[in-house]
Amino acid sequence: MPAIAIAIAAIAFFALPFLGLLWRVPWSSAWGIITEADSRDALRLSIECSLLAALLSVILGVPLAWVLARIEFPGRSVVRALCLLSLVLPPVVAGVALFSAYGRRGMLGAPLADWFGVRLPYSTAGVVIAQTFVAMPFLILTVEAALRGLDRGPEEAARTLGATSWYSFRRVTVPAIRPALIAGTVLAWARALGEFGATITFAGNLPGTTQTAPLAVYRALEVHPDQALVLSVVLIVISFLVLIALRDRWLTPPSEQSR
Repeated sequence: MPAIAIAIAAIAFFALPFLGLLWRVPWSSAWGIITEADSRDALRLSIECSLLAALLSVILGVPLAWVLARIEFPGRSVVRALCLLSLVLPPVVAGVALFSAYGRRGMLGAPLADWFGVRLPYSTAGVVIAQTFVAMPFLILTVEAALRGLDRGPEEAARTLGATSWYSFRRVTVPAIRPALIAGTVLAWARALGEFGATITFAGNLPGTTQTAPLAVYRALEVHPDQALVLSVVLIVISFLVLIALRDRWLTPPSEQSR
């Protein structure tokens, strides 16, 4: 069938770049490259910052998703578009926007620096801020969709029995949307792990401080191509495993999981 042939061509289109990368990796020296100090620092910083970005996305994004899903207010569509804008922004533009807000002369950056001595650009905290800015929309989209599709009967029953709104949310709503919450959190983490443009623009590419694995790959392309190849494969493997795990456990309908 023509559709099958086209589908095979599409699969090849996606697969060939990764196969080409695997073909070029110097496997005999891969472990030595991964255990080099700069590679370990970049991977460690990526994992630490992306986990913090995922946590911050949950803390800020879940209440925001609930507000967008449950509360009618003027301009809700504008607020939703604003919160999801970083999904479609060029990453460098996102970095420039972060500088305008949190830079040394930014709207909030100047008071933070003058009053509290906090400087976010070119710092590890700046990496977390940049990653959260581009990753949180994934969690918001996932959780808001789950909340919109959730049967509100159990929540209303809990309130009828005297439960507070917070208790109902914590004991009824959150368990009901747990798969979406986990999926959104992991997607936000994976997006943060691979973030490049906003990070390098807002936080720079300082080894040991702001140089995450994607930034290390960018730098290594010029001075250490083998390191760039090995780190790229590590990031691809992590992302691939995350997507498989999400699909099999959290993104598959229950009716299909039981087959």
